Amino acid sequence: MKRVEFRLSMPNCGSWNGRWSGEGRDYLKFKTISNKQVTLLGLEKSDTNSWHYSWSDGWGANISVRIMEKGEKRKKSAGFSGYDWMVDDILCYGKIRQR
Repeated sequence: MKRVEFRLSMPNCGSWNGRWSGEGRDYLKFKTISNKQVTLLGLEKSDTNSWHYSWSDGWGANISVRIMEKGEKRKKSAGFSGYDWMVDDILCYGKIRQR
């Protein structure tokens, strides 16, 4: 079992000023996953893996995932802004599916 950190960012913003109001905060979700899931997601090959999802309105979300070091403490999170479904999709399907 491995502890992993999921980090949400919005690199593509379709807002009037091209910025995300949550920019600069840590949107984190922590999970403990099996070694099999680590292998399926390719996390043992890289320090960080990421998945991207784009909407037709110009917005795009990125979820990066990294294995936490043994004994590493969780950082304070600003939540996950309702995008928990992306983490669920990554863990279940290995990708973020179309909604």
